[in-house]
Amino acid sequence: MAQKKVLVSDKLADAGLEVLRKKGFEVDMKLDLTPEELIAVIPEYDALIVRSGTQVTREVIEAGKNLKIIGRAGVGVDNVDVAAATDHGIVVCNAPTSNIVSAAEQTMCLMLAAARRTAEANASMHDHKWERGKFMGVELFEKTLAIFGLGRIGGLVAERARAFGMNLVGYDPYCSPERAEQLGVTLYDDLDDILPIADFITVHLPKTKETIGMFGPEQYARMKDGVILVNVARGGIYNIDSLADFVAAGKIFSCGIDVWEDEPCTDSPLHEFPNALITPHLGASTKEAQLRAGVQTAEFVAAGLEGSIVPTAINMTPVPPEVMSAVGPYVPACQLMGSVLAQIDREVPCNLKVELQGGLISSDPSILVAGTLKGLLTYHTTNTVTPVNATAIAKRHGIKVETAGEREAGGYSSAVRVVADGAEIACTMVDAAEKPRLISLFGYKMDIAPGTRSLIFEYVDAPGRVGVIGTILGEAGINITTMQIGTKPEEQCALVYMNVEGEVTDEVIEKLREALPDLKNLWSVSL
Repeated sequence: MAQKKVLVSDKLADAGLEVLRKKGFEVDMKLDLTPEELIAVIPEYDALIVRSGTQVTREVIEAGKNLKIIGRAGVGVDNVDVAAATDHGIVVCNAPTSNIVSAAEQTMCLMLAAARRTAEANASMHDHKWERGKFMGVELFEKTLAIFGLGRIGGLVAERARAFGMNLVGYDPYCSPERAEQLGVTLYDDLDDILPIADFITVHLPKTKETIGMFGPEQYARMKDGVILVNVARGGIYNIDSLADFVAAGKIFSCGIDVWEDEPCTDSPLHEFPNALITPHLGASTKEAQLRAGVQTAEFVAAGLEGSIVPTAINMTPVPPEVMSAVGPYVPACQLMGSVLAQIDREVPCNLKVELQGGLISSDPSILVAGTLKGLLTYHTTNTVTPVNATAIAKRHGIKVETAGEREAGGYSSAVRVVADGAEIACTMVDAAEKPRLISLFGYKMDIAPGTRSLIFEYVDAPGRVGVIGTILGEAGINITTMQIGTKPEEQCALVYMNVEGEVTDEVIEKLREALPDLKNLWSVSL
């Protein structure tokens, strides 16, 4: 199997690159590619890792014929055409927790610096002046902080602001009352009700049609005199032109702006005001955040290339940590089972049942269904099948999918059983580090870890059959590495699952068919 290739088009922490290389991937770092250069090289890569500098357009995605996953080493995916990636079955993932502490700390930094006019005082001192009386500031203590957006970063800001003795109010249509209570935030349903009572305002919102220009002249006019505004989220949430007008008028005491609608930004209406604290998008610019972003993204991309769960995938149902720990190890097992069934029965099944057994009975089956479909449909479609598009492709093929649970797992703590038009297969995992073990096939009980190449025989059981198989394979230079025999005494049948090394030609298959009387089935399977 050819070595999978990863293109890194923006600077990534060395530790992240090492994660990929240790897993056996070929990694190329090519920085400062033009759009045309990126389109030219992307066809040879299985994965792409970017930061904010690379624009992953639909044209890039359509050129990436082998692309399976795009990793954004950071939180926002504004520079990736997620819809185009989804259309082509490409997973898009990010590192949403990599910089949240850094962003929260930058928020507090700007809030404090704006309140105490630190930058102005610093500039004055560097100009060899002593203007102590000029830089009167305000305290955070007992002031009201309005937090717009109470997600991961907004929540961390709330925790830190409470330590300063601030009163917290918030606006977030998606935040539950229980979550707000936990953070010590009083929720408001209407933005206009918050504006007149806030001494400080910080925004932690995504860039959407609704949030761009969310704060303009009308909103600034409703704010308390002397309010301080901070933005470490996305540029454009505050209308900068009108913000500058209100800073000039003294309505807004100060502001701390780290993000800009168009970056890099070297000139704006705020540049002329010394009480406008402006920084060049430093929210994630810490050594710790850069390291986490690189390592986390590399781990998620590696998981995607290995066919495992990508917990931060943007364009598929998110996988909570508790679900991932329970069912994650079974995703490769489900892909394996789907692949075996696809090679045994070349027809696309009409009905597919995925049954979670034992300890998995209460788990969400959706990612295991996707894994099974991926393995099954890879042999029936020219499209790249990923968990992103597997369900849609199944519908196009007319496959009816059913899920079920069973408390018993055939003597194992947990297992997954798949039935496709009556053809049954089941797998378990001894532990997360081991390969999936096949424990049932067509009702024959066994316990074997399938290899990359296998032969499966079903015949009427009789002495000497395995010896005949071994002789023919030996003469062809094919080595048997492991083997399991399952029986059905009531039917006097046996099923032999044999992992082999060497090329199994059509000629060898024909010799085996001729040499085995009462041979019911013979399949050659590659995984």
